[in-house]
Amino acid sequence: MTEKPGLKIALISLHGLIRGENMELGKDEDTGGQIRYVLELARALSKRDDVARVDLITRQIIDDRTSDDYAQLEEQIAEKAFITRIPFGPKRYLGKTKLWPYMEMFVDQCLNHFQRTRTVPDIIHGHYADAGYGGGQLARLLGIPFVFTGHSLGRVKALRLMESGVPKEKIEKRYNISTRIEAEEFALETCSLICTSTHQEVKEQYELYENYMPERMEVIPPGVDLSSFHPPQAGDTKPEIMEAIHRFLDDTTKPMIVAMARPDERKNLEKLVEVYGQSPQLQRAGNLVLIMGCRDDIRDMPSGQRTVLKNVLTLIDVYDLYGKVAYPKQHVSNDVPALYREITKSKGVFVNAAMTEPFGLTLLEAAASGAPIVATHDGGPRDIIANCHNGLLVDPFDGEQIEHALMQVLLEKDRWQEWSEAGLKNVYTHYSWDRHTERYLRDLKEILDGAADVPKIARGRKTRRLPQIDRLIIADIDNTLTGNDEEMHRFFDLIANAQDNIGFGIATGRRYEEVIKLMEEYDMPHPEVLITSVGTEIYYGKSYTLDTSWRKHIDFRWERDRIVEVLGTVKGLTIQNEDQQSEFKLSYKVDYSISPSFAAIKRILRENNLRTKVISSLGMFLDIIPSRAGSGLSIRHMAYKWGFPLENILIAGDSGNDEEMLAGNTLGVVVGNYSPELEKLRKYPRVYFAKSTHAAGILEGLEYYQFLDTIVIPNEKVSEDG
Repeated sequence: MTEKPGLKIALISLHGLIRGENMELGKDEDTGGQIRYVLELARALSKRDDVARVDLITRQIIDDRTSDDYAQLEEQIAEKAFITRIPFGPKRYLGKTKLWPYMEMFVDQCLNHFQRTRTVPDIIHGHYADAGYGGGQLARLLGIPFVFTGHSLGRVKALRLMESGVPKEKIEKRYNISTRIEAEEFALETCSLICTSTHQEVKEQYELYENYMPERMEVIPPGVDLSSFHPPQAGDTKPEIMEAIHRFLDDTTKPMIVAMARPDERKNLEKLVEVYGQSPQLQRAGNLVLIMGCRDDIRDMPSGQRTVLKNVLTLIDVYDLYGKVAYPKQHVSNDVPALYREITKSKGVFVNAAMTEPFGLTLLEAAASGAPIVATHDGGPRDIIANCHNGLLVDPFDGEQIEHALMQVLLEKDRWQEWSEAGLKNVYTHYSWDRHTERYLRDLKEILDGAADVPKIARGRKTRRLPQIDRLIIADIDNTLTGNDEEMHRFFDLIANAQDNIGFGIATGRRYEEVIKLMEEYDMPHPEVLITSVGTEIYYGKSYTLDTSWRKHIDFRWERDRIVEVLGTVKGLTIQNEDQQSEFKLSYKVDYSISPSFAAIKRILRENNLRTKVISSLGMFLDIIPSRAGSGLSIRHMAYKWGFPLENILIAGDSGNDEEMLAGNTLGVVVGNYSPELEKLRKYPRVYFAKSTHAAGILEGLEYYQFLDTIVIPNEKVSEDG
């Protein structure tokens, strides 16, 4: 009997600074516990005999302000584990809230990587909302299962920030929260498994989402590499960071109350300083030590972090806490284990009073070092303290409760000892990587067994190419090609007389039969690629050969009759004539003056457990298609299947039906008579808004990109450097 090959797993974590050694944890708000988690997960999985390869896919960064390590395209981190860095968007380092305009580029570049290296994974696991969106798109295109871990969730973050008094408008502006939440909804809708760390995430956080499906959720506590963390031992030397801490303190013999978190509103550091400042008893009982990442000059910090840090320093001054609070500017990763031991030696306490804490890795590190903890009752700390019995939970907004918990740990010496010993014992029982990977792989294999009969997209086998072509012009018909007969035929003449390497394609919402009639009516050139019915059908070549692999791919969980039944009761929706329908497309007219909103219609479908993609165009039409279909995905499928570079495809369109195919690594042209729903694409770096309308706009776009000669992208330098 032939032994099954090991699994190929792709973990996607796009933001932050990720490298195998000397992690810069705390350098900024994006380089924290998630980075350590995905690195340790990759290494732990690679040790398994039933795993062939693990790729931790992240973003390539080329920036004078960061190490050259982050520019390496591949870095081996274990025998069968690699960091794979995909270049997309500007070369420079970007925070996670700035990555959203480049997510389609990530999908395209990642497909290129899989095609080039022949390393298509068996399963994709996205970490955080950005990778939830990108990984979900890749999984849909490749026809492979998708796993999602949110780490922290946008809806929860928004609620906590509003509870703390941050205005909704400020939250949206600073965090792009609505984009993040929609990406999370997409990930939840797409995934076969949501891997969570705690029961509280399942019951109280994911439940806030329209695509909440608890039957797809599995609580698997993360493993933790605790090899560097242990209680104080004879012969321990005092770490260098203690010298930096002692510079701030009048009485260095007091127990330490230590918080370790980047200066972020959600971490609630200001509240902790306020509690300490208002409690003379707490000031007598211990010194407060704040490890708030690393900084050289506060003026150079990102605005959000700078604001939090200035507020902390202001409170220290207001309550005159000089000599009682330490806040060193720098620390290195090797300082952290030693600092936990110093907490234990001082009979102190580790505190995490964050507004929300998805897991709480630092709490486990403290436990493994013998330090009792006081932690927020929101998120992961509930499970940690339930398992480890090593401290107290508090309401992060209740200052009196935080004060009492800290005083109890510092003053009740017998309880302190019980909590210290319990943490040391239980952390290794409940939080090992062996335990985590065993449960994780069991779930992955169940998913793969269930998906064995699901048809998959062809994975880039180059059986043949679109003949003689190295670039392709794809245009919508209605109001893009049509609308100005003279300019349309000028464009057709250009195509007819173009060199053999220039190809022509059509992508339209119309049915195949209608398109053939229109092509005859307008005497259009024969297209090499014909995409019809809003990206649900693809035809190739002179004989219009149907791409059957695409049909099988998009049929996944498509329930046409149920959609008709559910939407049949919705006011303001009228199904269009039969000649507008196809097997994988349902078309409606919508009157928003009496119908639910576009978002509400999508929600109705989601609530009925229908996996669909809903497309609005011209403010009066709706197309419902399978979740794996769409104009953009169909073009990527075609390009990936035939090994065709996306950078050599020019797309022209005018309406919401065209939005998906205009974004990404392709070169987009929005003709001058475009519908308002495309205005959002102005922020995309490879979308050109033509001044000329209809086919004249296509001609203008061809000239803009010099598409028939040596292709140039005039605004690419701006998108990389600006």
